[in-house]
Amino acid sequence: MSDKDTVTATATIGHPVGLHARPAIAFTKLAKTFKTVDIEIRGQDDQPWVDAKSIVRVMALKLRTGAVLQIRASGADAEAAIDALKGLVARDFDEDHVD
Repeated sequence: MSDKDTVTATATIGHPVGLHARPAIAFTKLAKTFKTVDIEIRGQDDQPWVDAKSIVRVMALKLRTGAVLQIRASGADAEAAIDALKGLVARDFDEDHVD
């Protein structure tokens, strides 16, 4: 992914199970709704970037509660994609939790 026209952001995962199973499905499903050429995520700086539209690759990151999710996107609707994905993470992937 070229740095030119690339939008980046971070979001802290607050969901009790991290970015696993249902949260990962919600994340990839939302990522697939954008025409953006590329949307990629990673956890730590030393992790490789992975396709945010791939449930297998997203779950393979094994990001836990409190992990900082790095997101980058390029394409016509990159900013909208970033905003929507950050919002989903901030809303705990739109799931209700029982304490």
